[in-house]
Amino acid sequence: MPSTVEISVTTQSGSDTGSGIILSSTGEILTNYHVIADAAQGNGTVKVSFSNGKTASATVTGSSASNDLALIKASGVSGLTPASLGDSSKVQIGDQVVAIGSPEGLSGTVTSGIVSALNRKVSVDVGGSSSGSGSGGFDGQLPRNWWNQQYGGGSGGSGNGSSSGTTATYQAIQTDASLNPGNSGGPLINSAGQVIGVNAAMYSDSSSDGSSSTDSGSVGLGFSIPINHVKDVIKQMEQNGSS
Repeated sequence: MPSTVEISVTTQSGSDTGSGIILSSTGEILTNYHVIADAAQGNGTVKVSFSNGKTASATVTGSSASNDLALIKASGVSGLTPASLGDSSKVQIGDQVVAIGSPEGLSGTVTSGIVSALNRKVSVDVGGSSSGSGSGGFDGQLPRNWWNQQYGGGSGGSGNGSSSGTTATYQAIQTDASLNPGNSGGPLINSAGQVIGVNAAMYSDSSSDGSSSTDSGSVGLGFSIPINHVKDVIKQMEQNGSS
């Protein structure tokens, strides 16, 4: 819990909330790119809220839109508790997991479940509102026709047809731990208290009239970016600023 933060991005059109994982005692924080997309594009400011109630401003120090990952640096902080990063190659279907984050702005929310599938191919729109999605920190929700797009079957529909033109694709850990808007960027944790994935997307069905899925909650299909892949991207972002 002390290693998980709430991230708020404020733009001219409003504000959006996501989560993040503390990587260093001096304020390096990992999150999803779609959480801070507006700030990365110069159209928003970032504030971090810690588990002890303190807050700090933050800046984007690295980003990888194609992997839906980003690094931010909180200003004027020290003595933070870095998360323990695990080994996602050891994750097995059926493993018990816990997700921590700020779904719908409810900071410090903990949900539990199991790993329900591995290597699930996920593609999500990760652009900010300035890219045309109009949703700011869009919570990585898969479009309504995602199941048909990925597997050619199951219930679906036409979707709402909106896209910012920036897409991330990765092989995800699938979990039935409840994930909702605001969980993005938070940790998926194993029974040893190690981060095995970054919660990044959820499948949430929408009504047949093509309305957005942002009003729908978790249906037990959440997706996390495996931490071993994340570690490689972190190195690239730290070296190059972007990847």
